[in-house]
Amino acid sequence: MSTLIAAEGLGHAYNDEWLFKNLTLGINAGQRVALVGINGAGKSTLLKLLAEQFPPLEGKIVKNKSVKIGFLNQDPSFPSEYTISDFIFSADNKQQQLIKEYEELLEQKDIDQNKINDLYDKLTEHNAWEYEHQIKTILSRMGINNLAQKIETLSGGQKKRLALAKLLIEDPEIYVLDEPTNHLDIDTIEWLEKLLTTGNKTILLVTHDRYFLDNICNVIIELDRGKTFNYNGNYAYFLERKAEREASDEATFQKNKNLLKKELEWMRRMPQARATKSKSRIDAFYDLEEKTKQKSDHQKVSLNIKMSRQGGKIIELENISHGFDEKLLINHFSYTFKKGDRIGLAGKNGTGKSTFLNIITQNIIPNSGKIETGETTVIGYYKQGGLSFNEKDRVIDVVKAEAEYIKMADGQTISASALLTLFLFPPKKQHGLIEKLSGGEKKRLHLMKVLMQNPNFLILDEPTNDLDIDTLNVLEEFLENYPGVLMLVSHDRYLLDKMSEQLFILEGDGNVKIFNGNYSEYRLDLEAQKEASVKKSKSTESNKTENNSKKLSYKEQKELTNLELNLAKLENDVKEKSELLNNIDPSDYLKIQEVSAEIEKLNQMLEAEMMRWIELSEK
Repeated sequence: MSTLIAAEGLGHAYNDEWLFKNLTLGINAGQRVALVGINGAGKSTLLKLLAEQFPPLEGKIVKNKSVKIGFLNQDPSFPSEYTISDFIFSADNKQQQLIKEYEELLEQKDIDQNKINDLYDKLTEHNAWEYEHQIKTILSRMGINNLAQKIETLSGGQKKRLALAKLLIEDPEIYVLDEPTNHLDIDTIEWLEKLLTTGNKTILLVTHDRYFLDNICNVIIELDRGKTFNYNGNYAYFLERKAEREASDEATFQKNKNLLKKELEWMRRMPQARATKSKSRIDAFYDLEEKTKQKSDHQKVSLNIKMSRQGGKIIELENISHGFDEKLLINHFSYTFKKGDRIGLAGKNGTGKSTFLNIITQNIIPNSGKIETGETTVIGYYKQGGLSFNEKDRVIDVVKAEAEYIKMADGQTISASALLTLFLFPPKKQHGLIEKLSGGEKKRLHLMKVLMQNPNFLILDEPTNDLDIDTLNVLEEFLENYPGVLMLVSHDRYLLDKMSEQLFILEGDGNVKIFNGNYSEYRLDLEAQKEASVKKSKSTESNKTENNSKKLSYKEQKELTNLELNLAKLENDVKEKSELLNNIDPSDYLKIQEVSAEIEKLNQMLEAEMMRWIELSEK
């Protein structure tokens, strides 16, 4: 298996602190690699170095010059004054430029038919029609419709989706993706999973989405205190092996600790004879001391903030309606929140999830309807946009502005500094500037400020964005035991499944559907409805075929029947081959290529058969 890109002796520092030194790793063709580790470990920095966004302070990146890397930044930037069309269609790509010209011509009021015909011939000559369909599909999936729109008018989420669309259209040899699922709705995430696992794509990504990670990746690289640990398998396999490694590390740590105690006694004896001591033993002592110190740095976030008392009346929504620019988002919705409610808010991008939350918190007054909030209800609202910190403030000052002392769930009162320590902000970071925190650390600080309010009605709008998986696990443990009302918006299907017992589904036409169950149960219900609809449709088509059979010759009628049987078989073959592809050992490059080629051939046959079936059915 060929190595497409490698890091040799890599070292990089940020704010005068080394994230890693002497790091060596390689990414092979066909590998789909996830980089995991706690916030601040250097995951995004390592991605940028491998994507050649900037040079490392030490070591080098090695790759073939012809290998094209596509990089998705966590916060992408764009040339000023660019339209979506300017960004999407590359000037050096003939097919893309023809498609751009064709799309722009279609937008004109008075279309020049001669130009259209000329472009049609050119697109056919350059085999660009299939590519044009692919581009339209990707843009549509990302919710990008107005190609003439200026990029500077887009929201942060729209810009992230635009950058991802561009990368998918370019289809590079190596995909380097930093949090690709942020700002995507669940339907789009599931579509992206299928796209990235089709063919033999080489992928390196950072993501907090555990279902996405488990479905996409066949190699996990953990970045832990400046070192990498490789696991050949998916996320579930990684968790098993990591637990074994940590158990082994604990045993080694205890052994080192006992040995250090003995060596410390030896070092302290007869100081006047220090010069005669074995130099190698002294060096070994300092090495052992460093290893023992490293272990003490690896801690976990602690969440046990006290919850305010909750009365009988919580929040009541009565006949709420709201919309913007003639688009109705919520239409005559009523609900009375009850103690222990655990509600997931679902729906595609743009259906009004954040608007719904702002109505509940009364940051937005609805067009009609009434909201009543109980006297004892204390809302904690973790917003998707996060807090607007002053980058020059110290971390501890941000917390002290809220409260000097905080009451914990066990009744104990602790200082702001002690609380920061529980949230993995050691004294050095507490007195450092906000600007020196990573994106995930800022989100963790935001979450801490929300929980300091002791809410009994907790609203979390995309809480998983930019948080490391270790912190997410602790957050989940806290939420499982949280006795108040929980309302959750998340594209993280794992979190929705685990934390919600009821869904509010915003369907985009003003209707808010209430579903009793979690997200996986909702998807199963949708699949059952879809299957019932397909059966009904097939039954109707069958009756229609019988009624129209007089229009088909005997030979054509027989061909149509055979086509239906063959289509079902081809669809099943594609499904089986796709499952086989996902279970092939990642190191078996030849087998991956062979099965991918078979799937491609089956899809071509399926398309040809489908076209003939449509032709005969319409006749």
